[in-house]
Amino acid sequence: MRYADAGVDIKKEEKAVKALASVIKHVRKGVGEPVLTNHYASAVTLLPLCDLLVTITTDGVGSKILVAEKMNKFDTVGIDCVAMNVNDLIAVGSEPVAMVDYIAIEKPDENVMSEIAKGLEKGCEIANITLVGGETATLPDMVRGFDLAGTAIGVVKREDLITGVRIEPGDVIFGIPSSGIHSNGLTLVRKVLEKERIDYRDEFENGISYGEEILKPTRIYTEVLKIVKNFDVKGMAHITGGGLLNLLRLKRLNYVIDKPLKPQKIFRVIQELGSVEEDEMYRTFNMGMGFALVMSEDEARKLEKSGITDGRIVGRVEEGDGKIYVGDLKIN
Repeated sequence: MRYADAGVDIKKEEKAVKALASVIKHVRKGVGEPVLTNHYASAVTLLPLCDLLVTITTDGVGSKILVAEKMNKFDTVGIDCVAMNVNDLIAVGSEPVAMVDYIAIEKPDENVMSEIAKGLEKGCEIANITLVGGETATLPDMVRGFDLAGTAIGVVKREDLITGVRIEPGDVIFGIPSSGIHSNGLTLVRKVLEKERIDYRDEFENGISYGEEILKPTRIYTEVLKIVKNFDVKGMAHITGGGLLNLLRLKRLNYVIDKPLKPQKIFRVIQELGSVEEDEMYRTFNMGMGFALVMSEDEARKLEKSGITDGRIVGRVEEGDGKIYVGDLKIN
């Protein structure tokens, strides 16, 4: 089974996004003038020639919500919502500061909203941001259940913005583990389990159900803020939808992962149950690596010894026109 077979075609999605972006051309000048676009987060100026930039990103939880509904467990999806946004801000070197949420719901439910709020509060605490507001829309003719998304802002000095432009062949890739599936590829996961008639409440391992394993919240990579202050990081990738293809958002070189982090068991179980090819797994999921840094080998070796994070060197950057490999396996 492929992600496209489950209903999500990444290539078609990219074409649709390009069709949208190709029409939107207006650019504001002066206060709010864009400095960075089409990256993990965008950045705009506060004032002309001002040293401080505002970064902004938006994202949602996706079909992980459908698993939460099946499990009647809503206290962690708020963490996912915060994580998917602040990790993108962190990926350009900015510090997240605030967020707003948007909940589209079929019908108001105090208990569900209260549980969602627990996750939002926990996520904001981990990320050290404030949820400064939001919007709830009751849309019975459009929504079944609910959808949860958010928009977050951060700040970064212009000279501290990290885009990947300085990456060069010879640099290494430093991978930081994920907490599991995070919030991407869930459509494929759900279709595989449905096809095999596995209930989310069935035991996955050690008394933990499939649903509980899948609902483990997305890791929030706040330690990266400390890393970028103490080490020379040239580029960063939040590994979300599209898997390792996210590395190509940095610079069109070849990225070779020859010592990948070990994927959590849930990935291999889904792969086996759905007969999913190895390259498709790395195109769809984070496969155990939720965040990646690109830096010189000397800096990466120092980071390995620092104890700041639990990551390690997983690969290298080579001359090329934008190919990604896991060992000898080509991903794109």
